[in-house]
Amino acid sequence: MTEQQRTALVTGAGRGIGADIARRLASDGFNIAAIDLDQAGLDALTAELTAAGYRAIGIVADISDEAAVEAAVTRTADELGPPVVVVNNAGIIRDNLLFKMSLSDWDLVMNVHLRGSFLVARATQKHMVEAKWGRIVNLSSTSALGNRGQANYSAAKAGLQGFTKTLALELGPFGVTANAIAPGFIETEMTASTAERMGITFEEFTAKAAAAIPVRRTGKPADIANAVSFFASEDAGFVSGQVLYVAGGPKA
Repeated sequence: MTEQQRTALVTGAGRGIGADIARRLASDGFNIAAIDLDQAGLDALTAELTAAGYRAIGIVADISDEAAVEAAVTRTADELGPPVVVVNNAGIIRDNLLFKMSLSDWDLVMNVHLRGSFLVARATQKHMVEAKWGRIVNLSSTSALGNRGQANYSAAKAGLQGFTKTLALELGPFGVTANAIAPGFIETEMTASTAERMGITFEEFTAKAAAAIPVRRTGKPADIANAVSFFASEDAGFVSGQVLYVAGGPKA
């Protein structure tokens, strides 16, 4: 199986970081199965990729739903070939201080980040094991180190790091690697909505963030896509169970 024949499945690919990851992996030679709840975003992405000559499909699915995930993986395998690269990128935020955080906000964040990544990894690992080659990339966050107002998100992202390391141990003997990427401040609609909630402009928000980052700039979705590209490549075959902080400075 050559890289040009391989299929990558990317969750949360309807916009932002996920869309850029899908674009980068397509340019790397992978067929793309893009999963999201945003039909319009998926339509725009797949139209863009197919117009550029790539093979891509968009699948509307709730990754916290077991049946929906199984159906999405089956469709991917049937239409594009077995998904041997998986990027668990889908995520949401429901920020609040602990005493104001509702149970539903806790459960929703856990279900998307942890349950969703578990379901997708479990449904796809059989294809990787059969191929004796696979790459799992989970999107964590610098918030895994703790972040005020994000008890749910921080716990979920920290959990993904332990999940990643365990997958690396279990699946390594079958030629499958598992790694995590922990982005710092990335310019997306999600961070823009945070600025709006804080009552400041996005320009003010990013400028303040950049001043605290050693490289003196905020991240772009392409910065994360570049890291995913490496982890999904042949060159990363001896790298597994790692957490890469893509944050413009040291985090650990």
